Amino acid sequence: MNKNGEVAACIEQALDKFLQDLDGEMPRGVYDMVLGCVERPLIVRMLQFAEGNQTRAAEYLGINRNTLRKKMAQYNIQ
Repeated sequence: MNKNGEVAACIEQALDKFLQDLDGEMPRGVYDMVLGCVERPLIVRMLQFAEGNQTRAAEYLGINRNTLRKKMAQYNIQ
């Protein structure tokens, strides 16, 4: 299994557990919940990997630096 598959498998496993834990309740806002759970630590980790260089972190993420800055503000990342 390649690295992309490993990440996808982890997310799938977490979603399965989440759905089981609902105990019959209907899920709501799952898309935003998952994105929030994944996006913030992704951005933090890429900034660490880029040693705080926002331009490099944005390149690693494949997004514009202004988009990165907007997301940093959204998630209150210093």
